[in-house]
Amino acid sequence: MDERNILGVDNEASDLYSKVFASCLEEAADANRIPAAAFENYRVKRGLREQDGTGVMAGVTTIGNVHGYYVYEGEKVADKGKLEYRGFDMAQLVEGYNAENRYGFEEVVYLLLFGKLPTKTELDDFNALLAHYRQLPPRFSEDILMKAPSRSIMNKMATDVLALYSYDENPDDTSLENMLRQSIEIIAKLPVIAAHSYAYYRAHFHGKSLNFHRPHDDLSSSQNFLRLLRSSKQYTEEEARLLDLCMIIQAEHGGGNNSSFTCRVLSSSGTDTYSAIAGAIGSLKGPLHGGANIKVQNMFDCIKENIHDVHDDDEVKYLLTKVLKKEIGDGSGLIYGMGHAVYTLSDPRAEMLKKYAQDLAEKRGYADDLYLLSSIERLTPDLFNSFKGTSKPMCANVDLYSGLVYRMLDIPVEMYTPLFAISRVAGWCAHRIEEFYTSKKIIRPAYKFISHKNEYIPLDER
Repeated sequence: MDERNILGVDNEASDLYSKVFASCLEEAADANRIPAAAFENYRVKRGLREQDGTGVMAGVTTIGNVHGYYVYEGEKVADKGKLEYRGFDMAQLVEGYNAENRYGFEEVVYLLLFGKLPTKTELDDFNALLAHYRQLPPRFSEDILMKAPSRSIMNKMATDVLALYSYDENPDDTSLENMLRQSIEIIAKLPVIAAHSYAYYRAHFHGKSLNFHRPHDDLSSSQNFLRLLRSSKQYTEEEARLLDLCMIIQAEHGGGNNSSFTCRVLSSSGTDTYSAIAGAIGSLKGPLHGGANIKVQNMFDCIKENIHDVHDDDEVKYLLTKVLKKEIGDGSGLIYGMGHAVYTLSDPRAEMLKKYAQDLAEKRGYADDLYLLSSIERLTPDLFNSFKGTSKPMCANVDLYSGLVYRMLDIPVEMYTPLFAISRVAGWCAHRIEEFYTSKKIIRPAYKFISHKNEYIPLDER
């Protein structure tokens, strides 16, 4: 493949790039290869994982806990999944909000930041503060959002968060009060930034009409997001409640997930809040992290295109086997949405989505799609273990169902991962504050240097 097509460089620079790549591309590839044996010889924990797949203990936290197994007599034993926010079972929080017929994301944000459930008065005051901070700075959309448009909403969100630093009169103050203030501002503004970034993306790259809507003070985060995202500004209460659920279950996932850990690493250096959150957004963008829900949707669409009867288990197994054999799908051999680093028997986030999406799926004509995903969840573990010759427990993760839920809510695929970000930013901010105030040490793991010794050679002699 022509390197200039990969790089997207201008014509003036393309010849120079071609010359450079022609002389050193292969050498660069060789210079960046590490023998697999080196990781074993030096007992390197690749991906900060132990040999049994458990994470290397890198810190302690009171913010979130992800439980999917326990260790008995030195052996890892599969267990029902549980997700806790400040010691509260996430599933119980969801059931509580549902029983009281109210939105819950804002209360979860309060819980993560302040460590307790608010009283009604405290929650009302907190909602008023969020409403106040949802408004973007004057001319922010024109001067920041509409300059240097990006094909990636996530990249645009990261640069926009960094730009908020310039609008902060006290950006580098790391007092607890100031970091809480910055966190609440970012949490409130990020959904508006995401929606406005998408509006300009559609206008600039796809020739659509440009509509910037303003958030309303009396609406919840999920209501405002749907109002901002849609040109019609219309949504149903059922849609907003389902989106609120999506935001609750993705608000936090422990300190060891890649984006939260990224936020903690940056925070440990003493950097400002905006830099730490922008880095977390960059982490979440990756297809092995927050971008995985798009991979699930692509795989699901491929299976759906090739299936005749979603209720025929044999046909579903046949197509899943073709995915494993790399004959269909993206060629990776992965069944996306299945398996997790911690959860073994169940992912409580996937269970909540599957449960509360059922009614809307039937109303919107997605019942067969939801049934097909359920079949993939049910059939994959045995099929995978038979194909690989293993016996590991495997469950569906949240990504298996989140993409379909977003599709049911008419959320464009470009906004799947940004929606994840506007939910998870609550957890990032909590982890930043905890890391800054409790660890007091820059995170700096060791890397074993294995290059051979070289002597300098004068330029004319090379």
